[in-house]
Amino acid sequence: QVQLEESGGGLVQPGGSLTLSCVASGFTFTAYTMYWVRQAPGKGLEWVSTISTGGGITYYESSVKGRFTISRDNAKKVLYLQMSSLKPEDTAVYYCTKGISNRVKSDPGIDEYDYRGQGTQVTVSS
Repeated sequence: QVQLEESGGGLVQPGGSLTLSCVASGFTFTAYTMYWVRQAPGKGLEWVSTISTGGGITYYESSVKGRFTISRDNAKKVLYLQMSSLKPEDTAVYYCTKGISNRVKSDPGIDEYDYRGQGTQVTVSS
């Protein structure tokens, strides 16, 4: 079955950096667009970033553009999110999310995802 396991979250001061990782299994990783989404306390799911199957196309939500970098290692079946210049408003649970196809979309709706991991907490606070 599809499994997505995130790691790398934690507590970081404003301006700091973190790198999230997601190990994927149970499906053909190279065949699907992947996403990072997040959920802040008391809010709904928010799309953060998209990466195409080969990694050559990426999209970012406007508030993270220039600060976050999405990447993937298809040989290792791992998805990454490098986050820098972190702000308190980045505090959220971050989810690695599998797309339903190889279609690449910026700002996708929830109908573009079918599985996500258990999430990893990122807290940005001094």
